[in-house]
Amino acid sequence: MSLYYDAASILTTPSTAGGSFKSRLYNSRNLKASPAQVYALITEAAKWDILLKEVIDQAGILKLEPKVVPHHCPVLLTPLLALLLVHDHLLAKNGIAAPASHPLRQAVERHKIRLKGEFTKARVRRACATIPELKEAVRKEKLAALGAKGSSGAVYPRWVRVNNVRTTMEAQLKTTFAAFENVESLDGLVVGGDDKQKRMRLDPHIPDLVAVAPGVEFSSTPAYKNGEIILQDKASCFPAYLLLGDDWDGQGDLVDGCAAPGNKTTHMASLLRKAKSKKKAESSRIISMDASSIRAKTLKKMVSIAGADSFTSVLQGQDFLALDPQDPRFKDVTGLLLDPSCSGSGIIGRDDVPQLVLPAPGRPTPASGSKNQTQGKKRKRNDSSGSSSNQPSTPSSLTSAATPSTSENDTPISEITQDRLLKLSNLQFRIVTHALAFPAARKVTYSTCSIHLLENEAVVQRILESDIAKRRGWRVLRRDEQPEGLKKWIHRGVKREEPSADGAIEGGEVNLSDEELGGCLRCWPGDEEGTGGFFVAGFVREGDDDGSMVDAENESEDQDSIEQENEDEDEEWEGFSD
Repeated sequence: MSLYYDAASILTTPSTAGGSFKSRLYNSRNLKASPAQVYALITEAAKWDILLKEVIDQAGILKLEPKVVPHHCPVLLTPLLALLLVHDHLLAKNGIAAPASHPLRQAVERHKIRLKGEFTKARVRRACATIPELKEAVRKEKLAALGAKGSSGAVYPRWVRVNNVRTTMEAQLKTTFAAFENVESLDGLVVGGDDKQKRMRLDPHIPDLVAVAPGVEFSSTPAYKNGEIILQDKASCFPAYLLLGDDWDGQGDLVDGCAAPGNKTTHMASLLRKAKSKKKAESSRIISMDASSIRAKTLKKMVSIAGADSFTSVLQGQDFLALDPQDPRFKDVTGLLLDPSCSGSGIIGRDDVPQLVLPAPGRPTPASGSKNQTQGKKRKRNDSSGSSSNQPSTPSSLTSAATPSTSENDTPISEITQDRLLKLSNLQFRIVTHALAFPAARKVTYSTCSIHLLENEAVVQRILESDIAKRRGWRVLRRDEQPEGLKKWIHRGVKREEPSADGAIEGGEVNLSDEELGGCLRCWPGDEEGTGGFFVAGFVREGDDDGSMVDAENESEDQDSIEQENEDEDEEWEGFSD
């Protein structure tokens, strides 16, 4: 039963930690069940909650079984536990992941005929012949009830990138998206009505990127399982496209210095393969790395699923700042992509634990006391004695959690303060100026999922003012030099930021020229573009310096400050984030 108790605890216990719901769950040290199983159970149950509430209420099991009372231990069947258990009872291939003797499992299965009957009635009422049809009908009901737009009215679609290493856009339009109707705007993805036609929009800025309505499922499709499509936020596609453009000449190798979980690495691979198919030339080699060995395993797996492992080398547990630019392995590196840890202030809705619609309780929940404490003791006994394994078996409906994460910047963040932003910007500056020292480097992209000037335009200004940038001839990639799709992007760099209302952020102003600000690209949460907050800038080199000199400014930075930043990084960042 640990799977269900853990899921209920996650859903009901307020979190004081920052970062996304998923990252907090995976970093939790209090779970007895597998984090992947807990995450999948919660997210799957959230997709069915309104129907499960209907079934449980109609079956009346919470009125009949408000408390399951073995003579030695009272166990409360709460509305939340009922919803989680009934989900697996009705929808998981292997049923409830608990011993058959457990009183809560028995409390549900005592009413299996009534539950099955109400589930069938719910499906018939929606005129659905199959479970997939029913799931789609419930999804549309949830969209209608909760709205597909944020509080600002913005539509946040599901973004799907076609992976050219394994397929083409043309092939996917004939298969994965064959039943989708093409619309002209993001608002068109979530129009009302009873029309069951799925909708999509071909993105006008990023090649091979498709927007679909939020909630549309792809994890069970052959294209997703085979790595032909990858779920990746639109803004996260800017760095690789800015680096490689539409016509990469295939000259030199590429480095992704802050790579896990791997979306940007695999995007580079997709762009390289597309360029190769056009020019019939050999592709460049990609060198990808992450300072966390654990996250680097996910990176390696994602590269393999995307089919890019034949021309991508993954350096597991490699800190980009520890690389020697003069190492012969990097003598042909001409392009570097850097997406280091940041405040995450631009992330939209990623901190929210799913809010499930629950069935009506049978009786008032008893006050906390000896019964709750007894329940906790019973939980431990059941966990240890019900199975030969320490973990419950995974229902087949939850196996999608084993696929690599496609979430961007899933790094826990602390409270955003001026001091925190200063520490992050110092690290970001060090990472980018380190990249500028690679001997053959001609192009570098720098990105964050932050909206703050201090991590964005201010870092660009510091880079341009650095000794190594001046000595080697680095400048900002102008708007007119950017790929065609990004030239059309209207949101550009800003000159100033006002202080925050609570005084935590001081604001400020940069000294960049209009041309340099025009070379910076911004994404803003809550606007009509359907992205969170994001920033990216490209740098190009016009000088002939071979990079053999060490950047004195970088090396003379106060050592105590560097050590403190490294301590913070170990505690909070856990390696670089994609």
